Amino acid sequence: MGAVTNDHAAAPPADATARTPAHPRSHPLTVGFDLDMTLIDSRPGIRAVYEQLVAETGVYVDVELAVSRLGPPLDEELANWFAAERVPEASDLYRALYPRYAIDPTPAMPGALDAVGAVRAAGGRPVVVTAKYEPNARLHLDHVGIDAELRGWLWAEAKAQALLEWGASVYVGDHVGDVRGARTAGALSVAVATGPCDAAELRAAGADVVLDDLTQFPAWFAAYSSAAA
Repeated sequence: MGAVTNDHAAAPPADATARTPAHPRSHPLTVGFDLDMTLIDSRPGIRAVYEQLVAETGVYVDVELAVSRLGPPLDEELANWFAAERVPEASDLYRALYPRYAIDPTPAMPGALDAVGAVRAAGGRPVVVTAKYEPNARLHLDHVGIDAELRGWLWAEAKAQALLEWGASVYVGDHVGDVRGARTAGALSVAVATGPCDAAELRAAGADVVLDDLTQFPAWFAAYSSAAA
């Protein structure tokens, strides 16, 4: 993934500001963030939930494969392993198991707290828009200490519903679905190559800015917010 591994803000890539188009500024400047593999490394927790789901249902799931492609809604992944008529039941069980098995093992991604803090320090408003079940998403935010408005159960283009409602002018995510959500909302798409999609995929999907990870976000955001003022 080429991600920076420390929590200090790195200089943005050479093309980060050059590829930033002008975008109308909302007041306050609202920045949306995805959750899984953008703000949190949910792989350890999700792995534990899948392992318990297999133990309780007896249905085989290639756990490592499932964990490697986080982003789309849960039901889409479960449909690869469970018969169609069992997917709703499996989804309910997964979500019931989630608070017990997934929250404690899941850390913030490198730079996540500083990225959210950079938005607040500039007088902006951070918001989180995720495909995850909202109550479980809130548990993650509380666990890692991120205070932000939250909207769950929105994937890809549907994320534009919340982004437009909040007047977000930037959306940060790790998946091509996040890029599509940003573009549908008319927001600047800032992508981090910390999830299942590499930098080339994110650029090909139309990301306006691609960062290695969120440790590079504060420096990029300082330049962006200054130019947008």
